[in-house]
Amino acid sequence: MKVFTTGQVAKICKVAPRTVSKWFDTGRLKGYRIPGSQDRRIPRESLIKFLKEHGMPLGELEDETLAKVLIVAQDQVLIDNVKRELPAERAFKVAVASSGFDAGIQAESFHPDCMIVDFSIGRQEALQICQNLRRTPEFSDIIVIALLPDDGAGISYDRSTVNETFRKPFDSALLAERAKTLVSNKKELV
Repeated sequence: MKVFTTGQVAKICKVAPRTVSKWFDTGRLKGYRIPGSQDRRIPRESLIKFLKEHGMPLGELEDETLAKVLIVAQDQVLIDNVKRELPAERAFKVAVASSGFDAGIQAESFHPDCMIVDFSIGRQEALQICQNLRRTPEFSDIIVIALLPDDGAGISYDRSTVNETFRKPFDSALLAERAKTLVSNKKELV
């Protein structure tokens, strides 16, 4: 469990440390005092709850609290269905790429936790995306979910480049739940 000092909370909230102390002392911001000291500590979960309740921006905590998912697909119906199941209210932030090149650019700027790759964009291109992620150290821990077409043809690929596969047609809600589970195992979501 990560905890913050009043000074760290003040920096995150962009307020004076004394303001954070007042929030703590009035009971609005939950935490505890270090035994034998007047120092206060605020658990991460309490801080996030406080920020959300008061409509304050999460700032640097946002990346820790959201599962960032990059969908690499060209099928707009598929994209809309998956996005509907991955709403911000359920701790998801979603971006979309339509090609391998676009996926590379998005991976650099968006830093996804999970990438859903639709093999319908082209098997070679999809395989290349997965292989490139695993070869690049900064992206090697991105969770990759492959959406395989149900055209009867088998796809051979290196299983170490993909964490999970779904064969079309699939249940978007099940895909969203699996993505959340895989990301939750990697980082603590709120």
